[in-house]
Amino acid sequence: MIKSKSQNPIQKKSTQSIKKLLQRKWLNVILALILTGLGAALTGILFKTGIHTLEDYRSNLLASMPKWIVLPILGALGGLISGSLIQNFAPAAKGAGVSHIIAFLRHKPVPMGLRVGIVKLFAGIIAIGSGFPLGPEGPAVQMGGSVAWKMAQWLKAPISFRRVIVAAGGGAGIAAIFSAPIGGFVYAIEELLNSARPVVLLLVVVTTFWADSSADILQAIGLDQKAGGFVNNLGFQLERAYTPVIKFFPIDFLYLIFLGIILGLLAEMYCRYVLKMQVLGNKWFKNKTIERMSLSGLLLGTMYSIIPESFHNIEGLQKIIVNESSNFTLAISIFFILFFASGLAAASGAPGGLFYPMLTLGGAIGLASGIGVETITGHVPTTYIFAGMGGFVAGCSRTPLTAMFLAFALTKNLLILKPLLITCIASFLTARIFNEHSIYERQITIEEGELI
Repeated sequence: MIKSKSQNPIQKKSTQSIKKLLQRKWLNVILALILTGLGAALTGILFKTGIHTLEDYRSNLLASMPKWIVLPILGALGGLISGSLIQNFAPAAKGAGVSHIIAFLRHKPVPMGLRVGIVKLFAGIIAIGSGFPLGPEGPAVQMGGSVAWKMAQWLKAPISFRRVIVAAGGGAGIAAIFSAPIGGFVYAIEELLNSARPVVLLLVVVTTFWADSSADILQAIGLDQKAGGFVNNLGFQLERAYTPVIKFFPIDFLYLIFLGIILGLLAEMYCRYVLKMQVLGNKWFKNKTIERMSLSGLLLGTMYSIIPESFHNIEGLQKIIVNESSNFTLAISIFFILFFASGLAAASGAPGGLFYPMLTLGGAIGLASGIGVETITGHVPTTYIFAGMGGFVAGCSRTPLTAMFLAFALTKNLLILKPLLITCIASFLTARIFNEHSIYERQITIEEGELI
């Protein structure tokens, strides 16, 4: 959570060094922030576009060949190529990327730079596009942080400013991927920096909002013209992934608290499952990333070949959850399949994020819970799917404000904020009973060879 206490001597010294840099090289700092936001937006949009291109190619293959041949081969081949890029060029590019940036911000000796970001870009596109059920946001955080680190190096900036701009770059990656500038800003402050100093807030908010605007423009000029965030003859537009009819009643307060408690319990179970799988992967394969990812890709492809095609990508699953408002069995099926598959993919070291799977898992539980409430009481809830999305992220990441704004970004409906806040806080508090550290903090501990 964000620290709000008065600054200690170290924080004061850090703030003073940043202010001195702004006074001496204000133009360079502005340029660095602009390039960081632009770089985060560009890599994030390229990442999403590359994934969609490979997914379209996979769909075309499935139209002409049996899925029991296509999916296992593509999964294994994707794992082989992605793992080879990581193992041979940038081992630091494996995994979600969020824990990597957090470790850097905590002064851990981790590799940074454009090489890591570039390998992350191509390896992540190949892995996710070939069937690993992960999201683009983790790599976007690491790629944005890598660009920011290069800008800080160019500025010859003090360590305090390097930390701020790297965190801002990570937040910019979230802003660009989710079209959520507020979510990216809050994420950089709440998860990455744990600081609310005015000068830090200013630098981060400029970078994240610029990244979001840059992403809209880049998509409009050709990278993804269907995105809709910017239209040439109309200017910037409000981009919504979903436009549900939302009704919020006082009785929902109690139901949402119970939903948050359930989500907190399930989120902690998910964290422990992913972490246990990661420990086992490290034990069995050690640094053999190629073998580890190839086998995981083969297993995932084989699993997907025996289940319906609608389960083959996370974005499609989210749409099913939002649209299938009365199918309890489908919601539970999505939860269990994605729970297992995303945990296996994350444990393989594949360069992909967990926020997308978390949002979808939470949405499935929200849908199932809403159907249960309607069946038992007759009350028809309309907020539980998105509240579930935010609540599950809050329980895993221990960042309730970030989770709230990421789920809000899917609808851009202000009425959803209250249900989201209730559920996210309840889930966050429940999960913290079992372990106060987020899944990313515990991943750092695992990578350092310590016990969870």
